[in-house]
Amino acid sequence: MPAIKTSGWTSAGYGPLWLAFLLAGMLLALPGSAGAQRVEGDRAAAEGVYQAEVQVRSQAADERDRGFSRALAQVLTKLSGDRRVAERPGIAGELRRAGNKVRSYDYRQDEGRSPTTGAPIYTTTLIVRFDPERIEDIAAALGVPVWPQPRPKPVLWLAIDDGSGPRLVDVGSADAARSALDRAQDRGFRLGLPAGSAAEQAAVGAIWRGDVAAIASISARYSPQMQLVGKLYRDDDGWTADWIMVDNGRELSSWSSHDRSALRAMAGGADGAADALAARYAKAEPIGEPGRHQVSFSGIDSSEDYMRLVAWLRAQSVVRDVKPLHATADRLDVELDLATGLAGLRRVLDDELLVEEGAGEPVAFHLR
Repeated sequence: MPAIKTSGWTSAGYGPLWLAFLLAGMLLALPGSAGAQRVEGDRAAAEGVYQAEVQVRSQAADERDRGFSRALAQVLTKLSGDRRVAERPGIAGELRRAGNKVRSYDYRQDEGRSPTTGAPIYTTTLIVRFDPERIEDIAAALGVPVWPQPRPKPVLWLAIDDGSGPRLVDVGSADAARSALDRAQDRGFRLGLPAGSAAEQAAVGAIWRGDVAAIASISARYSPQMQLVGKLYRDDDGWTADWIMVDNGRELSSWSSHDRSALRAMAGGADGAADALAARYAKAEPIGEPGRHQVSFSGIDSSEDYMRLVAWLRAQSVVRDVKPLHATADRLDVELDLATGLAGLRRVLDDELLVEEGAGEPVAFHLR
């Protein structure tokens, strides 16, 4: 992690004046800076968990920064499998500073057609590639569960009845399930489809009955032994889809999704599957309990040192508040209000700035 740049304020001629500022509680926050690099390609596209695409209105810097924030939310959602990850403590601060985690970015111009007039419309897509190590450090420090890779590819056994009887969606009719397939990729995994053999086509009745044992049996040729079984049908005011997620013969979850749009009701299957799989397989690193901890810092010889330290502390999402307790010529004791335990703070420790001094109490760090 790069060292924090300071404002350039020095202590020349002030002597111990920085102590007076400290004891008065004047904790200063310095703005950070985020850089990105333009990477050219024939057709830029996001690939993998640590990359994301978002539509932007322009290539202006402020619009790009907002795009970085939305892209990071997407990446953390894929990494954890948790679609509400942005609501977790500390994540909002990381989203505001998303730019300092970007490894590279690019733009793509896409052409489409207006659904009302058919006229050509053009959109600008920002493709963001984040530094995986930085993202993993954030997840570990803030206790975000991580869904390990490689991830399973469940078989989607989907039957659709639009009023003319249920039909199986197979590889040959994949576009009919496109919204579910795309939503699964947005959530960080993929869904497969059956090949569409005669025996599989005949399994529509079992899908409609919710006979997951019969579907698991006919799905035995596919790997892994994991199925998302769903039926989509019209109702009075739109579409309803009923879903069952099965893992090695065990029902993980069942739910329904309803919407006026068949595509959105169908996408609810991928969302529910991601929720069920992440709940079973995503794990968080032990980071201790949130709360207040006394921490000591040595090597503070000037106001500039103090400002570097406070700027770094203020930039960490795990640090909710800093309360000075005592200061000497080269040591500062503070109470840190942490969104996680001390293990979370250690995970984001900048070893170019701070090094831990032993394992005593209170926890002590030395400013380089």
